[in-house]
Amino acid sequence: MKDHKIQRRVAGYHDIRMDGMTDLVMRARGASVMDIGCNRGLVGFEFANNGASLVHGCDNYEPGIMTAREVFADLRAVESKFEVVDLSQGRDALAPFGDQTYYITVMLATYHKLKRIMPADTLSDLMSAFAKRTNRYFGWRGTSHDHAENETEMTNLDRDLGKMNFKRIQTSYISDSLGVAAIWRRQ
Repeated sequence: MKDHKIQRRVAGYHDIRMDGMTDLVMRARGASVMDIGCNRGLVGFEFANNGASLVHGCDNYEPGIMTAREVFADLRAVESKFEVVDLSQGRDALAPFGDQTYYITVMLATYHKLKRIMPADTLSDLMSAFAKRTNRYFGWRGTSHDHAENETEMTNLDRDLGKMNFKRIQTSYISDSLGVAAIWRRQ
């Protein structure tokens, strides 16, 4: 068997990754959830364990998507779909999810990666596309140790999500290790 080195891809374990926005997990019962940059699907699994009826996720990390599919294969009460997508291609990357909408959308430690490789207007359009698919809550986590960078990302999301009638209702700096978290709600 070929040696395969497993690498760490996230900060924190799935349950603490929601530090500062566990209010979203508490609203999972019966909800539909989209996890943008889902990695191995463990945040989605946390939502499923708290009653979500549908969990979708996307990432450009194929081994993680395969793991998420395996994990969710045994959850019969949860409709799931995990797809390998390249979000840097903009809103067209969402095609595998059709016109599906979600009660909760989360984007943990992903925005900063996209802004490095996407033109600002394409990223803004992608965030608006995710907001259009989100019925109630949008959760985000920044990961920069540079406070100003996280604040700029939140300001950008205020603008992009605001176009779709979302307002930031919670900002949390409680997690020293994971960075700032924020939640927007459709008004």
